[in-house]
Amino acid sequence: MATRHGINWDKAQALQVAERNAFIGRMPRSRELSSQAAGHLLFGVPLHWMNDWSTPFSLYVAAAQGARFTDADGHDYVDFCLGDTGAMFGHSPRPVADAIARQAQRGYTAMLPSEDGVWVAQELARRFGLPYWQFALSASDANRFAIRWARAITHRSQVLIFNGCYHGTVDDVFVDLVDGQPQTRDSLLGQVYDITRHTRSVEFNDLAALEAALQDGEVACLLAEPAMTNIGMVLPQPGFWQAAQALCQRYGTLLLIDETHTISSGPGGYTRAHGLQPDLLVVGKPVAGGVPCAVYGFSAETARRAEEAKRNAPPGHSGIGTTLTANLLAMAAMRANLAEVMTDSAYQYMFGLAERLAAGLRGVIAQHELPWCVTQIGARTEFQFTATPPVNGSEADKILDSELEHIVHLFLLNRGLLITPFHNMILVCPDTTAADVDRLVAAFGDFVQQVR
Repeated sequence: MATRHGINWDKAQALQVAERNAFIGRMPRSRELSSQAAGHLLFGVPLHWMNDWSTPFSLYVAAAQGARFTDADGHDYVDFCLGDTGAMFGHSPRPVADAIARQAQRGYTAMLPSEDGVWVAQELARRFGLPYWQFALSASDANRFAIRWARAITHRSQVLIFNGCYHGTVDDVFVDLVDGQPQTRDSLLGQVYDITRHTRSVEFNDLAALEAALQDGEVACLLAEPAMTNIGMVLPQPGFWQAAQALCQRYGTLLLIDETHTISSGPGGYTRAHGLQPDLLVVGKPVAGGVPCAVYGFSAETARRAEEAKRNAPPGHSGIGTTLTANLLAMAAMRANLAEVMTDSAYQYMFGLAERLAAGLRGVIAQHELPWCVTQIGARTEFQFTATPPVNGSEADKILDSELEHIVHLFLLNRGLLITPFHNMILVCPDTTAADVDRLVAAFGDFVQQVR
């Protein structure tokens, strides 16, 4: 018997064949739409990432509301992916939908500020503790702009990241450690220069390596998620961030924290929940309730230096911002989301459900004596194919198994349960119920039972 990660691999492969056949049989309309799309969409999808799901062809969404969506064939699902955090507070929250409808009658974009922008900046300052803010259309753009500000402020060119990080499509972050040496990621398309000339990479949780990378005084900023989320979740070890912040301060490197995923930790993100004090902070995807928008904040001193850098620069385009940045529609959506959806009570409810989910998954894993573990960051939960949680990107990468992930994901999908396709990340939102969580845990148990 062939085994893999503690399961019977022959049974798993046979199950995948059966699940693919079941999906094909249930999805005639999605199959038809996929066939039509092949003639006019590159790779047959509007965004090539949409081919990363476990399905034999694309699953087409007809409508989404709260924690649920309906596909083009009329099947209903509980959504634990939630747009990979973009819809972390549920699909089309009513206050946000109403705000968008009102603003649609008053204009979408004007390249001029609105009253909503003032309110949003004040609220962001209250939540995150950074007094000054700017906006972008995505976290990728916000990270690009924040890096540019950091380089302008410090007059340094180097950026430091953690191996295995994810910060959107920012060119500077596509550097991997291979046998301990940084190199441009092989999968990066169209890259014309060696990124390692201006980007350094070290392992997460490695303070000695972090200090070695900072000590020559050439690093403008350390760009990091406070907990790694996109190579499988990797949590900081006790005391890591306190020491890392001190190292950044010692060597004059700005600390740029990306909370795009770890905003699942609380209303002020992991940063506020755990007492981090970044110089720059980015929040993306869910901040406007799913409407394309991102924010980035500055400490008082960093803001002073940024304004000085801009005033001392020659006139002309700074390379920061786009015409649609801080558009009226996004600002209205963000105000409604921050005021009425992204609330303390919503977080407390989600935390309770995530704990229920994590406990249920751990129970299944223990019952079947699988060498797997469960990691949780607030409303975000993940099961990983290792008995001991990874402590850095290299360890996390070694335990990823896309074949097994796809089998699990398709099994769950065919039972009306969607989780994130890129690893095993699961989100709950204010509209998720305890019954939804119990249903997911039961289906996960059924899967394990069939492949043991």
